[in-house]
This record gives sequence, C-alpha cells and structure tokens, in this order.
Amino acid sequence: MLDCVELQTTEHPNATVIVLHGLGADGYDFVPIVKEFESLGAPRARYVFPHAPQMPVTINNGYVMRAWYDILGSDLVRREDERGLRQSQAAVEALIEREVARGVPRRRIVLTGFSQGGAITLQVGLRQPEPLAGLIVLSSYLPLSATLAAELMPAAKGTPIFMAHGTQDPVVPLERGTQSRDQLQHLGLPVEWHDYPMAHSVCGEEVEAIAAFLKRVLG
Repeated sequence: MLDCVELQTTEHPNATVIVLHGLGADGYDFVPIVKEFESLGAPRARYVFPHAPQMPVTINNGYVMRAWYDILGSDLVRREDERGLRQSQAAVEALIEREVARGVPRRRIVLTGFSQGGAITLQVGLRQPEPLAGLIVLSSYLPLSATLAAELMPAAKGTPIFMAHGTQDPVVPLERGTQSRDQLQHLGLPVEWHDYPMAHSVCGEEVEAIAAFLKRVLG
C-alpha cells in the first residue's frame, strides 16, 4: 500500500477524494488546496494524498525522484513506460479498494491528478469495473492511448471527467491535452474541458471550477 497523507473535513466521511501529485513532488504538494475547497463549499470528504515511489527518471538523467512511471522522452507518448504505468495503476486501485473497505462506495470516490498524476488518473479511472464519482485531470494527457479502446470499461462512460490545462504549458503542451480530450470524447466519454492562460500550474479560477465539479458529483 502506498504511503499517504490524509485529511478529513468531517468526522465520518462518506466520500473520498484521492489526489495524485506530479513528477518530483510528493503527497504534501496539494494538501493546502483542501482549505480552498472548503472555503468554496466543496462537499465534506476524506482527502487521500499518496506519495509516488522513488525511481530513476530517464529524462532527468536518471536522477531518483518520486514518480508514477518513468519518462523516457520529451514527446511523452512515442515511448512510454507501460510497465511503470500499470504498476502505479495497480497501486492506486489498491487505494480505491481500501476506501471501499472503509465504507465509501465507488460512486462517492473522486480520483484526481496533476501532470503525471493526471495520466494515472485516466489510466486507472477508465479501467474500473464500476463507475467512480468523477475524474479530475489537471495539466496532463492520456497515457497508453493506443490500448484504451480495447481496455475501456463500460462503467467509465458513466464517470464525469474534468480536464483543465494551461494554454502556455511548456511541460505538457496544450495540444497534448486537447488531443487526449478529443480521443476521450470520440469514445463517448463525458469530458468537461477548461483552459486557462497559465503555464504548468494551477490557478485560482481553476480551483473554483474544481470545487464546483466536486459539488456536482458528490453533492
């Protein structure tokens, strides 16, 4: 089981938001956003912030850092670490199962991720046998896109997807995000798209939109 940071905004949560950080960060990276969500009226929930495992990352000259999978090249897609992606998929699925064992139904679980964490959010969320409450994908892209049509679970078509991206993102170009959005929509998935005049980051307007999405899918 992945090590996690946890916060609860109520004593007996009946909903869970799992938040996956980006490359080189850790579970603490998005902890402050919980107070912002609370101030915006997001539903009370348990927030789970797992730490990705430590591994050498090829694009960073083999430097060891927290990563959900290896990045083999700057194009992100042409050469993918399929083994690493599927290992992290299994690890996050174990977190979902733990929440179910704690009494939170799958339809009350939101999976969220930034950058690499967003890629894992799609990798996991689109392959679940039962629909989750929603997927939130920030500044990210669809991994293993060539296998999705064969692996897509019917339940995913009932899972709302929130995608947001910076128009000036130098890390995951906007085009990569829009291509992912278009492929998901072509497969019949309900994608809510937002873009903002920012780089590879999160902005206040985006946080407000995420809080509104949480209200809708968990309200």
